Amino acid sequence: MIFDCGLAPLRGETAVPENDERQSKIEMPTSKSAVGPLIILSGPSGSGKSTVIQRLLGASDLPLRLSVSASTRKQRKNETHGEDYFFLSRQEFEERLARNEFLEWAEVYGNYYGTLRSEVEPYRRKGSGVLLDIDVQGAEQVRRACPDSRSIFLAPPSLSVLESRLRQRRTEDEATIQRRLAAAEAEMARQDEYDHVVLNDTLDRAVADVEALVKQFFRGKLCSTN
Repeated sequence: MIFDCGLAPLRGETAVPENDERQSKIEMPTSKSAVGPLIILSGPSGSGKSTVIQRLLGASDLPLRLSVSASTRKQRKNETHGEDYFFLSRQEFEERLARNEFLEWAEVYGNYYGTLRSEVEPYRRKGSGVLLDIDVQGAEQVRRACPDSRSIFLAPPSLSVLESRLRQRRTEDEATIQRRLAAAEAEMARQDEYDHVVLNDTLDRAVADVEALVKQFFRGKLCSTN
């Protein structure tokens, strides 16, 4: 289910059935000055954001890419530099920050995280859409820097459902779960700052709703570099 920033159900293009021809025919602009949409997707830990993104990128025929974030946290054994994150030293991150190379950044639990402009601007100029998987703090910075960006908040049905999802992972201790729940409550309180809110009560429907919005952004929300 999709809601606009006023939390009223949307009507119109987002309600087009998946098998409707209009859903698959995206008219890309021919102007060389047109740029691809910048799409923010936020949601608390346990909202299903990573799964929705994976499904969206795997199924969509749109020129859409996920921006790779930079971080100063320690690289894990199963992670690849440049694919999962750009793993930077604290000094390198701060040097690049001083050179204004970040579109947004924040310090979280003692580590820096941020979105490099090089992960966004060159691709948009070529007409590709760029998807940012960032939190509410980063989204606020991007909206200020890029007023043409569009934003989606992926919300769980309730905090109790979110808690159940976190516990089913069996990967975190009680203190971490409580910390994530407190952060989720704070994030959900700011969901009306987003253009759209997608309720993830059913994964397939949430993926379809996000994809419908992204296609809508490609149809009518591309802008000019002039």
